[in-house]
Amino acid sequence: MKKSKNLKIFVSVLLILALSMSLIACSGPAEEADGDGAAADGFSWDMASGSTLKVMFNQHTYAEAIIKKLPEFTEATGIEVEYSLTPEENYFDKLTIALNSRSGDPDLFMTGAYQIWEYAPAGYTADLDQFLNDPNMVAPDYNVDDFYEGIIGGLRWDLKAGHKTGSGPLWALPLGFESNVLAYNKRVFDEMGLTPPTTMEELLAVCKELKEFEGPGTYPLAIRGARNWGTIHPGYMTTYSNYGAVDFTVEDGKLISQVNSPEAVAMTEMWVDLIKEGGAPSWSSYTWYQAGADFGAGKAAMLFDATCNGYFQNPEGASEEAGNLAWVAPPLPEGKTEINANLWTWSMAINEASKNKTAAWLFLQYFTSADYQKWSIVEGNCVDPPRKSVFESQEVQDVLASNTGYLETFNATVPGTTIQFTPQPHFFETTTEWAATLQDIVAGKYDSVQDAMDQLKVKMDGVVEDVEAE
Repeated sequence: MKKSKNLKIFVSVLLILALSMSLIACSGPAEEADGDGAAADGFSWDMASGSTLKVMFNQHTYAEAIIKKLPEFTEATGIEVEYSLTPEENYFDKLTIALNSRSGDPDLFMTGAYQIWEYAPAGYTADLDQFLNDPNMVAPDYNVDDFYEGIIGGLRWDLKAGHKTGSGPLWALPLGFESNVLAYNKRVFDEMGLTPPTTMEELLAVCKELKEFEGPGTYPLAIRGARNWGTIHPGYMTTYSNYGAVDFTVEDGKLISQVNSPEAVAMTEMWVDLIKEGGAPSWSSYTWYQAGADFGAGKAAMLFDATCNGYFQNPEGASEEAGNLAWVAPPLPEGKTEINANLWTWSMAINEASKNKTAAWLFLQYFTSADYQKWSIVEGNCVDPPRKSVFESQEVQDVLASNTGYLETFNATVPGTTIQFTPQPHFFETTTEWAATLQDIVAGKYDSVQDAMDQLKVKMDGVVEDVEAE
């Protein structure tokens, strides 16, 4: 009797164990999760519900548009978002300190491509391919191939100094981008019987025609001139690349500056002539803000800068010259036909130290989706869209069509828009030195542009001497 009772107990235990194993087998991957709650058997917007994200925004139209949509994001995902909004002059200093703490705060942050050349080698940014290559982590309609190749490619880099962007891990995703083109005041051009220039030589001639075009205080061409990297990367670097010049080459494992090459010197001579003939009297203090404001106010007849700088001045009520502004592709040197344009892209990256990577990826995916980016153009005053389907949508075409020449200029320049600089960790130091030299050339502190660029080459070679390149 006792033996029979023990046997029944033993059989019962076996049955319970078998049932338990069956339940585990049936549940499989659907019950498994990563450290922050991601299910592993298919994508779901609520896979990280209950998480809280911390996001650092630079103060920009792109950030303001996202902030408007945060309640909808939380409703769709169950993820709460806390954020900070910092003016650009302080933003990157604040961000670098936060990333260096390795605390995981913020989980996500806005960045440009150039900053990645410091952040990615330091281990601050997560490789986004780990998410894109996992079908369980990507919404079926996301379509990463919809991004323009040159735009998203500018955020890929293999971490090797001297290697161009476009290959290697993806370190961020674009919210929007800026090409660099020529904008002009069509009212002024029509009144003076001028045609928008297509070559650099024509641009210089038009500058001479437009001196004080509406009296003292007005001038032909707004371009940046402040002693920092922001002076080199927009119109200057776009034109530099169109002259066939490069900033660095790799020789014997070292970066070697090429700013004194014949192409670089010829381009800089032209740029200096443009400044002298057409620039603002206080050109050497000009940043994005002063250049765009002068163009919108009618003080400058042209603006060679980011596409959106003039665009933000053109909506009704945005500036005195709203509705009068128009766009053409960047003027090329005589004999050139291929258009290159230097890229700036405000993007978002995930902090490698984040403890909420799944939730962070959902945020990043949501705010770089085609649906959101279309809304950001039509309703959120954001431009330019990094997705082809968004640009080609009828709603976006209708919005942009009210800006004379904008659609045509976008189509002409986007194939050649990407990062024209050589990735290297001292980018901000070398370009600031470059801007300082440009100021000194205009001020007459060198015997010639060749002399100035020869000396700049020596300085830049010294700055990157510690960089091992391949």
